Amino acid sequence: MRDLADLATGAETVVAEAAARLVGMQDQPLRTERKDLLDIVTEADLASEAIVVAGLKKLTPEAGFLAEESGAQHGANGARWIIDPLDGTINYARGLPWFSVTVAYDVDGDVQVGLINAPKAGLRARYLAGDATIDGKPARVSATRSLSDAVISVVLTSHFSADEVRRTARVVERLGSVARGVRIVVSGAFELAMVASGRLDAFVSLKADIVSHAAGIPLVRAGGGKVTTLAGTACRHEDLDKVASNGLIHEELLSHLREAVR
Repeated sequence: MRDLADLATGAETVVAEAAARLVGMQDQPLRTERKDLLDIVTEADLASEAIVVAGLKKLTPEAGFLAEESGAQHGANGARWIIDPLDGTINYARGLPWFSVTVAYDVDGDVQVGLINAPKAGLRARYLAGDATIDGKPARVSATRSLSDAVISVVLTSHFSADEVRRTARVVERLGSVARGVRIVVSGAFELAMVASGRLDAFVSLKADIVSHAAGIPLVRAGGGKVTTLAGTACRHEDLDKVASNGLIHEELLSHLREAVR
């Protein structure tokens, strides 16, 4: 089996190239197309994905791929790369800094390498077989023990249906009355890295995809946090509801979320 440390180092180079391409394209006029509901894809998404897929194929020609824009490509073994070439497209297209390139190397459902590169936010996160670093420092969640002292990000994005918007709005209203701060950033990998580094206390998504979150979930866990569904079960790739926290406020947070969405 390929040495995972070497694989992570090689993948970091690929991800950094894609991130640099995004930075170079952000201030240029971008072609965009509609996706689901009000969501969009830009030519920058496609350019970044082309760099990432080509680079990772050279590193692991036997692995499969699950990419945001091009979908699934099966490999010759149980390994696959889960790729979001531009997580936070709406932010990116409006010149905001909250976006990233994120990839996860998954073997039979177990993420062994996870990388997040948010170039305009100055964040680099790496997960490698149980260990995680953010900007070169060990991942460590916050020590916040009460929701009243917590700052929480909630996803409310452009591919939500009207019912999903209303459901999320109830969560924002509920948390707004009990937490110190609620933020809507909508770049799941970046936000999970913020939880893993202790800068956010929790992250809530009621309609989470696989590609934006696969690398961030093990980061949070390696930093001492928790990631579950609303029911409190350990989160899997396919679960739509993903709740990440420092662990200390997790049960209190879940209680309020269940009240909000019931």
